[in-house]
Amino acid sequence: MLVIGGGLVGLSASVFLAWRGVPTVLVERHPGSSPHPRAIGYTPRTMELYRAVGLGPRIPQSPPGFRLRRARVESLAGKWFEEYPWTPEDQHAPTIDYSPCTGAAVAQDRLEPILREKAVALGADIRLETELIRFEQDVDGVTAWLRERNGREYVMRAAYLVAADGHRSPIRESLGIGRTGRGHMRTVRSVLFRAPLEEYLREGITQFQIEQPGLSAFLTTYGDGRWVLIFSDDEERDEDTLRAMVSKAIGRSDLEVELITTGRWELSALIADRFASGRVFLAGDAAHTLPPSRGGYGANTGIEDAHNLAWKLSAVLSGASTPQLLDTYDAERRPIAWLRHQQIFARADYKADAAGTSEGVRIIDDAAMELGQLYRSTAVLDAGDGLPPALRPEQWAGQPGTRAPHAWVSKGNERLSTLDLFQRAWVLLAEDERWFPAVTQAAEQLGLEVESLRIGIDVRPSDPEAFRRAFGLGMGGASLVRPDGYVAWRSIDLPADPLRALTNALGRVSSATRRSQAPGAADS
Repeated sequence: MLVIGGGLVGLSASVFLAWRGVPTVLVERHPGSSPHPRAIGYTPRTMELYRAVGLGPRIPQSPPGFRLRRARVESLAGKWFEEYPWTPEDQHAPTIDYSPCTGAAVAQDRLEPILREKAVALGADIRLETELIRFEQDVDGVTAWLRERNGREYVMRAAYLVAADGHRSPIRESLGIGRTGRGHMRTVRSVLFRAPLEEYLREGITQFQIEQPGLSAFLTTYGDGRWVLIFSDDEERDEDTLRAMVSKAIGRSDLEVELITTGRWELSALIADRFASGRVFLAGDAAHTLPPSRGGYGANTGIEDAHNLAWKLSAVLSGASTPQLLDTYDAERRPIAWLRHQQIFARADYKADAAGTSEGVRIIDDAAMELGQLYRSTAVLDAGDGLPPALRPEQWAGQPGTRAPHAWVSKGNERLSTLDLFQRAWVLLAEDERWFPAVTQAAEQLGLEVESLRIGIDVRPSDPEAFRRAFGLGMGGASLVRPDGYVAWRSIDLPADPLRALTNALGRVSSATRRSQAPGAADS
């Protein structure tokens, strides 16, 4: 596998691929992370994905119940006018433990080295200061021409290419893939600085919309002493002017302020017309450019792109699935990008920029957006067009096409989340013993690795009835969970012929064939 782009999404793709045993090379033209970090907020879902590959202890998580809070203010030391929410609070929403993870607030330039280190430890080949000159694809693979910083050029052959090369994506452009959406909104400038401003964080608000005569800007902290002030225009300012603007935003001139670097940002919302072309797949900003938001719809959406794609590429390269499985990447991830595009402009933060794109859009709550999105594709059965795009997990109750719900269980002497049971192979969860001979035969017939877990024996829920409700199962039912932790198929009760039902469902959702060497499986 060849991954182009060494930002959060490209590095995540390398981690997820290498973790699954796929030989992976990542190429990044820069020597390391940008000195001006962008992303900082990572959702519980992203942390679930990192937890699965062993990164959980490396990334400090936010306390339970943490949410990004924003206020409109004159300045930090001046008047605070009002706080306004990202998502209106639903007074009727139940308090439920949806995940073993909370979110995380880590600056992008702090997280990327952790991902690089993990990718290398898993066997990925990370090549910095190397750029893609051009590429060609044919029926058997992709040929890439690469150039190192010292001028040395060489050619690499790979089975597939993941383009995580940013919002301007030369790869997307060379493929002739267009984009649609709200479009370019504006270009803005920013300054990254360090200052002792912790006293202004005591209320728990970390984002500030600055509004005063002569200054309209956005101010937020990276949580490590660094702050970024983003102006609402594309005006270049000298150091003295920048210092004066920072002082105005703080509302004080008696503090020591260190200017670190400046940046230039393009705020836009554009979704690629397709996320794949032959053996090339777009991920992250190459596939969808979304403005920074409290929902974390930029980096987090791209990280889950990479996760969705990794297990499918692994399955095809191993010969367990046919290449038709890869068609489900676009089918599943592009609607999610569009859903998040709509949700950004339906909310207060960007409503003024909506330009008609959010008319009639109902705001979906955060638990539904992050943990209850629905996939529709041939890798899912019974996720019909009449279903909503997202609901809270308890409203779905194990519906195929949704993330398998979190519940605490015992396995041996360990207390685990159900999420810890998934993401390596296909998993069948069932209570009735008559499913398990069927699992063995179906897996052998299709050439797939399927783990069977008997509820009450292999995994013991603390509340069996609540567990059945969470997965939407009767006592004779079964849930088939994909290697990415999404429910592919469910039988609410025991069918007359479990083997036939399971073999048919598993073959359809996995694009399985009898195990054989898939085209390109020997390539990286």
